[in-house]
Amino acid sequence: MFIRTLLMAAAVWLASTAMATAAPLEAYGKLPSVEALAISPSGREVAFIVTNGEERRIVVKDIAANKVPLLATVGNTKVRDLRWAGDEHLVLTTSTTEKPMELSADRGEWFFASLIEVRSKKLRQLLRDVERGVTMVRGTPTVRHVEGKPVVLLEGYSFVNSQGVATLYQIELGYAGSRLLETGQSNTYDFIVGPDGKPIAQALYEGVSGRWTLKAKQGHLWRDVLVREEPIDPPSVVGLGRAPGTVLLLGGEKDDFNWQEVSLTTGKADLLTSEAFQSPIFDRASGRLIGFHALAGDEDRYTFFDPQDARVWRAVAAAFPGDRVTLASWSLDRQRILVRVDSPTLGPAYSVVDLATRKASWLGAEYEGLKAQDISPVRPLRFKAQDGLQLTGYLTLPAGRDPKGLPLIVFPHGGPASRDMPGFDWWAQAMASRGYAVLQVNFRGSEGFGWEFTRAGFGQWGRKMQTDLSDGVAELARQGVIDPKRVCIVGASYGGYAALAGVTLQQGVYRCAVSFGGVSDLRRMVSYSRNRGGRSVLRYWTRYMGAEDIGDPVLAKYSPAAQAAQASAPVLLIHGKDDTVVPVEQSQVMAEALRRSGKPVELVVQNNADHWLSLGDTRLQMLKSTMAFVERHNPPQ
Repeated sequence: MFIRTLLMAAAVWLASTAMATAAPLEAYGKLPSVEALAISPSGREVAFIVTNGEERRIVVKDIAANKVPLLATVGNTKVRDLRWAGDEHLVLTTSTTEKPMELSADRGEWFFASLIEVRSKKLRQLLRDVERGVTMVRGTPTVRHVEGKPVVLLEGYSFVNSQGVATLYQIELGYAGSRLLETGQSNTYDFIVGPDGKPIAQALYEGVSGRWTLKAKQGHLWRDVLVREEPIDPPSVVGLGRAPGTVLLLGGEKDDFNWQEVSLTTGKADLLTSEAFQSPIFDRASGRLIGFHALAGDEDRYTFFDPQDARVWRAVAAAFPGDRVTLASWSLDRQRILVRVDSPTLGPAYSVVDLATRKASWLGAEYEGLKAQDISPVRPLRFKAQDGLQLTGYLTLPAGRDPKGLPLIVFPHGGPASRDMPGFDWWAQAMASRGYAVLQVNFRGSEGFGWEFTRAGFGQWGRKMQTDLSDGVAELARQGVIDPKRVCIVGASYGGYAALAGVTLQQGVYRCAVSFGGVSDLRRMVSYSRNRGGRSVLRYWTRYMGAEDIGDPVLAKYSPAAQAAQASAPVLLIHGKDDTVVPVEQSQVMAEALRRSGKPVELVVQNNADHWLSLGDTRLQMLKSTMAFVERHNPPQ
């Protein structure tokens, strides 16, 4: 703790001196130095991924002995999850972009799981031995501790009448063999397993009719517990509830995204205390719900049902005053706790807190190449939209510069049903390091501010969701923080759409626009989503876009590609060939429309790049191309 305090004091001193030379873009744009951290059940060891350029390595560190019993290279594999199955095994989840011929499915991001024996350093891909199945998995595996022994459960696919259906498997750790536990029905999309590792519930959804069903297992039979009509937002069965024989449900349109604990015997649903932006915390051994983590405005709030857990967490958070502390993982007895500590002056790092010794061991910074002088200050922003709606956001200011008359980059988030978070954002920090103020607005329709705020975005795609961003620009100009004539807009996914809309549906606000993986043609996007996800996905998109159906003329009215002739500033389009969320066609169509209209446009198509910037090389290429374009059209000085 003392060393960390000294570093914080040094950061304050540095901030008070002249602005130091910024770190190179590589320090921000490379992959995180460490990711996917998890502490072992005993608390003796920590597993994590370290990166060196494009190469990823799995590291297991013995905390007390300061030794490394495992160091394994996984190359440029896209790692999605790493978790312990007992103290001797790790379960690694990876993904790749492909078109699996076995399932006759669309090209997409498909997941695979492997079991690693820590001491022998052996790796075995899971589900290779299943009959009438494939090696792809659905989501991340589940680990239960039954009679003191770890049990790994994962969902895969098996073929029933030539159709791939969700299937639950148990993995035997000794030899990584697979045992089929349950085969789902044609519309099963999730299983829930009890503390004993056996399936107790499954959720089914019929996209055409919107019929959602929760089934409970009784003996060898499955019985309907709840049946609802959910045309757009079927509930998510998140895990086990607090009490035996209950499961935790998140929302559904009729429940305003509330959390419910549902009895599998009676079907009775009890509403749990719900915050605006909340995620559950489960007991590591049994899988039962033990608390929630909520982000209330800009404040992290942890609620535990056990008073002892609450006291432990308060003590941990108090050990890092002034920092944003979030729970990453903890031992089975919850005596060793792995936390992410996001310092406003030093950036994020990971630490293991030992309650018995009352000491913290630092594991490393999330971005090792960044020093205190490379971290720009972030402050919350509150203002009103033109129609009076209260909005919030975050403003990252370039370190060492007087916050007056600054050039600005508006940086809208994706989703749109998502939100920007407080603290360190590598992309925003990179842009600020070049001398720009960076504005992130939680526009109407964002999640995390209550159902009414989310619903305020319905039908406002390209309309008030868009002007909320420019209202933020106007507020900063009124405060004198930025120069309103020196503003660009940069975004990804829905944020990429907002960037394109900012210079086509709006004129005169932005000097340039950069879209990564953005939507440009709404009708094409809705058609693509409908073909891949069915009518429920179509209804989701049209709800935000305010369209009745795919033929609604409103889709063309708010499509940047259809309004390309109105573009008032140069545009840079960056898109990955492996993007299966927003296809590369969206940027190609936009580029062609701008060229036909004689508007300045640049198109960068990235090989092997997906929607999430999962690879270091393409992520850095995106960042360098973005900043070169912005600096050319909106110089920071």
